[in-house]
Amino acid sequence: MAKIKQIAAREILNAKGQPAIETTVILTDGATGIASSPTGTSVGKYEAIEIRDNDPKRFQGLGVLNAILNIEEIITPSILGMDASKQQEIDKKIIELDGTSNKGRLGANATLSVSMAVAKAAARSSVLPLFLYLREFIKKENVPLKLPTPAFNVINGGKHALGSIDFQEFLVIPASSKSYSESLIMGSNIYFSLKKNLETNNFSTLIGDEGGFSPNLATNQDALLILKQSIETTNLRIGFDIFLGLDVASDNLYAEQKYHIKDKSIALSTKDMIAFYQLINKDYHLLYLEDGLSEDDLDGWTQLCATLSKETLIVGDDLTATNPYRLQIALDKKALTGIIIKPNQIGTVIETLAVVEMARQAGLKIIVSHRSGETNDDFIADFAVAVSADYVKFGAPARGERVSKYNRLLQIERQIKSL
Repeated sequence: MAKIKQIAAREILNAKGQPAIETTVILTDGATGIASSPTGTSVGKYEAIEIRDNDPKRFQGLGVLNAILNIEEIITPSILGMDASKQQEIDKKIIELDGTSNKGRLGANATLSVSMAVAKAAARSSVLPLFLYLREFIKKENVPLKLPTPAFNVINGGKHALGSIDFQEFLVIPASSKSYSESLIMGSNIYFSLKKNLETNNFSTLIGDEGGFSPNLATNQDALLILKQSIETTNLRIGFDIFLGLDVASDNLYAEQKYHIKDKSIALSTKDMIAFYQLINKDYHLLYLEDGLSEDDLDGWTQLCATLSKETLIVGDDLTATNPYRLQIALDKKALTGIIIKPNQIGTVIETLAVVEMARQAGLKIIVSHRSGETNDDFIADFAVAVSADYVKFGAPARGERVSKYNRLLQIERQIKSL
């Protein structure tokens, strides 16, 4: 296999206008891989750390020149000449160079961009689509090749749309029996039906970080109601053709061991918050509930899962942070039935694959997710297919950095049909 000949990194802008790293890896046979690291807005404290310059004269301190130096001066000299197909060895070397539990020395934005770029270059060298190349690194027994079901974030709130509603994402999820291309049409139809409904009722159709609308509604239940009405006008049946989901991002609502939401005039205990979800579930039959409680409210997660998991997928994001230690804690607490997978939360491709395998062995549903500060890099679309993820979250079916992933899945759907 071709060896790593050259690595170059540069500062680019992500979808939020903030700096990100784009890394180019060139192999001895001329194959090239280009990859960029996204960044989150609602960031859990157990995630791997990005390195930022903290120079107020550049990009409000968010520059990534120091992380690029880490690529140029530390990572590159150590992996030049390595066989690009040895992703495990390359990522292991990067992990050793960092030497921390959270990529605090080199920065996850540096390590991940290199790791992904190596994988892309090696896939091109092997003349395989990236999803098939990455699939070589997983245990494929009883893991059929399939397209994931998209979960479209059509209403943005929380930190993704400050000044609107509390909950961060209001999701519409097509039935898993639908093909991917059918699902994309459904998501798009609902998105534009929602826009028309908001306009008719004189609500703002400005969008949040992930492309969903961010109307200034009085309560989170109001958002669910208007979303339900918008679905009904498309002649889709909730609970049959399409399902509803929430990413609450509860850490942003949690203070002094209480939850604060617009729907209630008083702060809620964990027990009260779970009761509120039961009320919502009675009216809207949620298929999906992500980060319904704070990442440190572990006993509450156990209660939530025991109460709702027979009807609703209980998903951890900030709770688990694509981290094997956090995942094991959650499994021990019987806290979840699904897990969000975000490569930049852990920092390398191989570590991300390992967490997917651990979650699958535990019987969890796998949801591969973008970040709010995305780039046009579509790596995670291939990654989701490679690991046979159950769902993907790429945001609304709008904005280039979201659509690039959805369009890549359309392309992969055609490729799989020809296999």
